Order: sequence, then structure tokens, then C-alpha cells
Amino acid sequence: MKTSNKLTIGILAHVDAGKTTLSEGILYLNGITRSLGRVDHGDAFLDTFELERARGITIFSKQAVFPLGQKEVTLLDTPGHMDFSAEMERVLQVLDYAILVISGSDGVQGQVQTLWKLLERYEIPTFLFINKMDQIGADLSRVMTALRERLSERCILADEKDETFFEQAALCDEELLEKYLETGFVTDEEIAYLTAKRRLFPCFSGSALKMEGVKEFLDEFEKLTLCPAYCEEFAARVFKITRDEQGNRLTHMKITGGSLHVRDLIEEDKVNQIRIYSGTRFQSIEKAEAGTICAVTGLANTRIGQGLGASKGGFDPLLDTVLTYQVLLPEGYDQHDAYMKLKLLEEEIPELHVVWNEEKRQIHIQMMGEVQGEILKNLVLQRFDLAIEYGSETILYKETLAETVEGVGHFEPLRHYAEVHLILEPLPAGSGLVFDTSVSEDDLDRNWQRLILSHMAEKPHPGVLTGSEITDMKITLAAGKAHVKHTEGGDFRQATYRAIRQGLRKAKSILLEPYYEYRLEVPQEWVGRAMSDVQKMYGTCNPPESFGEITVLTGDAPVQAMNGYQKEVVSYTKGLGRLFCFLKGNFPCHNAEEIIAATGYDADRDLENPCGSVFCSHGSGVTVSWNEVEQHMHLDSVLRSPKELSENRSNGGAVS
Repeated sequence: MKTSNKLTIGILAHVDAGKTTLSEGILYLNGITRSLGRVDHGDAFLDTFELERARGITIFSKQAVFPLGQKEVTLLDTPGHMDFSAEMERVLQVLDYAILVISGSDGVQGQVQTLWKLLERYEIPTFLFINKMDQIGADLSRVMTALRERLSERCILADEKDETFFEQAALCDEELLEKYLETGFVTDEEIAYLTAKRRLFPCFSGSALKMEGVKEFLDEFEKLTLCPAYCEEFAARVFKITRDEQGNRLTHMKITGGSLHVRDLIEEDKVNQIRIYSGTRFQSIEKAEAGTICAVTGLANTRIGQGLGASKGGFDPLLDTVLTYQVLLPEGYDQHDAYMKLKLLEEEIPELHVVWNEEKRQIHIQMMGEVQGEILKNLVLQRFDLAIEYGSETILYKETLAETVEGVGHFEPLRHYAEVHLILEPLPAGSGLVFDTSVSEDDLDRNWQRLILSHMAEKPHPGVLTGSEITDMKITLAAGKAHVKHTEGGDFRQATYRAIRQGLRKAKSILLEPYYEYRLEVPQEWVGRAMSDVQKMYGTCNPPESFGEITVLTGDAPVQAMNGYQKEVVSYTKGLGRLFCFLKGNFPCHNAEEIIAATGYDADRDLENPCGSVFCSHGSGVTVSWNEVEQHMHLDSVLRSPKELSENRSNGGAVS
């Protein structure tokens, strides 16, 4: 392991907390810019995209590189608007530290708590900068109380390293507390260590717009951060895909081990150029050392979240889309051409999930909200000279199981053979899909097992209630059989798909819908109305909390019911109320029967996703219905005991 002098930091905030303004102040103090850019003036150094300048918001993450003492710091500015939170989450994969900006006048808003959960998930050491302390209504004591109550009791004000600060810092660690009681002092090195281990979250205050407290914060940030150590073997993590003005595909990555050289091979592709960006400008280099954030040309097959070289594991984002829209094209425009262009954008914005609906002959995309939809229209127009519109929004439902079941898939047309037995088990909400095997290599060769596991994970599998994607279950390979001469890889694909569908068809399924976790702030006189609305939306409501004349309601509610409620809140509170929503996850649908009936999905007529199996009879393949598969399968059922199987077969019964 080798310690570097490079540090990657990200600035995160709720929209309008002053995140980009703080970034501008940091760059100005370090000589990167000659003047302070402003979001409202449209001249911020890191808001390089035309639509960002026009709207005054950050849409895409950007970087700037600057020296900080002996450290070389790469600053990544991230979007604050909820519609672009997926872009922000992708950046978290490569951060060494985060700076979370809090509005001193607004306090801990709903999106801040979402950001905090993400920082916890990715285990990122975090500093907090309480901004806008020059504004009327800013109350540092109130904000610090809210931070300690809603985020962590380890949030400690570090503006002054006085006795109070030392005491609170010492309480974060037992060994440090003992030392402090003896010496009455805590060193910067000890604070840096606790911060790096997320046992302490130093908080600073000021006004980025007026440059108050920014230099003091930077001075302390330099002292209280530690550069990481990296292994000698090449490793990297991809966090972004873009294209430059000439159309070159750029793979943005962090080198997390060894080094990368121009002309190195990554899988089948050769590195043509390594760029270090700072705002719109970049510098080409021949070699990128560990800790470097760079953009690489020449790589055609990389994807966001991918680990390269010795870097293992993928990227499983917490934030995802909940709304899908039909893409409406100009009259006469070729659907396939539009689909391929949108798929190019999907490389850069994975949450779009661009799909072609063969049955309806339509293109569908997914989005985080209305603002992202407007930005996407502009992007498509600028990039491809294509004017698109959207059809009505549709909620993205999902499906899961209520019980454990065995699914059997058999594929045996002439000169082909494969049989797969899978155990499908329900998992807690938010678990996603987990794949495993419990088969001995004596019973099924390791290569076949790996192939089956890859087939489980290679595509979204539709449920049997509405055809929605399945989630929150563990699928375990429990038995499988191949033929010495007749089995090919595609045979196990067919058997695996059919086993999943057969298990789903047998089991009791549950329709899931996305839920928001909300924070609703309204004047006291509107609390009754607000609580009544939440009840009508099939939501839950925690006991109200009062903050002066404003009452705060928190809870959760279905996305479908709460969508568009923000405008209603603004209307009935005459602009004094605010609603903050962030995705909580997928939970049982509040009107499942209605949705299932409206969808009209028939699992047995879905020819693209058959529930039955194919067996060989008299030299030809015969399709057997899902409810008769077990009467013809060659391997014993895994969920039934040998005694039960023996008794059932001796009585001439079907195995089920």
C-alpha cells in the first residue's frame, strides 16, 4: 500500500443551500478563478452547461483541481435538485470526503436527510458547512440542534476549538475521552482520525456569498483530512460517461490502485488519451497515478459503476426512477432511429432505462421528475436535433413473492437439453434480487452453474400479476442437469428463465408500488387540512412537530397518490407551505386489485416470457404447461423430502 497526496472531495446540498457558491469561493481562494462566479449571474466556473446557466441549477457533476497545502484536491460539484439526485449518487462512489452544505436560514430540509442516508451508505467522512448565516432568520444554535437530532449527535461545531469543542469531540471516542480527562486537550491528528472513521462530523458556519468563514473552513479542512493509501496493482472505478464536443466518448474514472498509461489495454480497448478536467478545460497526461480523477478516451464498452482492473464489485444505486413516460416523436420520424439515439443518452444517464415496447410499438423512458424531463427535451434537441414530447406518466410497479417456492424449468427440443430447479424466497423491502447456488460441483459442473447465475442476472424478469419487474427476493440454484453431448449455453438460458416464471406462477405474488418519505411544512392553521390530505392519499403521519409558526409533518405515502401534491400545498397555504419527498422504496400496493385489473396482463399468454417448459416426446419438443411441469421433470423436487417423493410416486401422484 502506498499513501498518495491526492484527495477527492464532493460538495452536496439541498437545492438553493449555496453549494455552487461555496465551490466558487473555494476555487477563488485557491487561485483557480480570478473572480467569484455567481449562479444567479450565470457565470459560475462549474456550471458549464448552457441549461445550467439558464436555470441557475447544477444538472451534471463537474470537477476542478486545486492545491491545498501539500495535497492535490479534486473537487466534484454535484446536483442539488432532487430530479438529478441519481447523478449525485454516482459521484459518491469515488469520494474520499464530502462537504454537506446546510442552509442556515432553512435548516435541515428533507433532501438533506436523503443525502445523509447516502453518505452513511457509502461510508464517506463528512464535513458540514452551515451557509447563509448572513441572512435574516439564520440561527446557528437552532441549526446545530436540528443536525444533532436529525442527522447525528456527533455533529460538532468546530468554528472555535475551545473547551466545549474538545469535550464534545472527546465524547465521540472512549480512548480519546480518557486522554482528554488527563490532558484537557485534543490534537488535530486525533480529530482527523475520528473524522476519517465517521465517528465525528466537524461543522463550520459562514456565508459563501460574502466569503465569510470560507477561508477559515478551508484551513481547518486541510488540517483535518487524511489522504488514502492505494495498492500497487491497477484498479479503477467508473462513475460517469459523457461525450465531448467532437463526439468522443469519455469514461470518467477514479484510479484506485497502481497507475494507468496512455496505450494501456483495458479488456479489449486501448486507452487513447487521459484527460484531467478543470471546468471546461482539460490537460492531457501520459500517466494517471492512484487517487487521480480522469477522463479516458478509447474505451467503447465501459459502464457507470464498473470496476476496472483489480477493482471488484458493481454499483447498486439506492436512488432510482419511479415514473415512466411514452416518448412522442415528430410525425414521420423513424422510431428505431430515435430509440438508438436515446440509448446513447442512457449510457450517460442510466436512470432513463430506455426500452422499446414491442407490443405497443412505443419507446418508453423513466425519469425522476418534471425538471429532468424538461432538461432531457433540451438535451435531445441540442444533441440530435430531435424534438420530443411525453405521453402521460405511469407509475413503475414491481412484484415480489409472499412465500418460498421451487421453480422448475426444462428445455429439451431435439438435440438440446437443460433442466434447472430454483428456490425463490421473499426478502425484506429494499433487498433487490440476490442470486446464489447450493449445488455441489459433483452434481453440476461449475461452468454450468456460473452460466445459470449469469442468466438469472442478465435481464429484468417480469412478474405474473402485471408483468412488472420482480424484486426483493433471493433466487438460489438448487439443482440442475446437463447432457454430455446435447447441452448448449442457450439451453440453460431457456431453462433458467422458465424456472423463474414457473415458480412465480405457482406462488402467491404481491404487487409493489413506490412510496415517498415526505416532510410537509405548513402554517399551524393548515395542519388539519394537511393531515386529512395525507390520510386520503393512503399515507402515514407521525405526530406533528412545531417550529415557531410552522408545523412539520413526516411520514410516507404512495408516489401515485402524492404526485403533484406540492402545487396543492403551495396553493392552499398561499406559498407558505413546502413539501419535500424522497423515495423510500417499494411496498405493497394500496390498490393492487384495481391496478392488476387495469393492466390486463395474462402471464399464460406472454409468449416472450413462457411459464411452461419444453420436453422431448417421440423425437420432438412438446410444450408442457407450468402446472404440469413437475409431472415430467427428470430431477427430484428440492423442497420435498425423499419420503414424500417416494410415497407420492408410488401412489401415481404428481410431484408439486
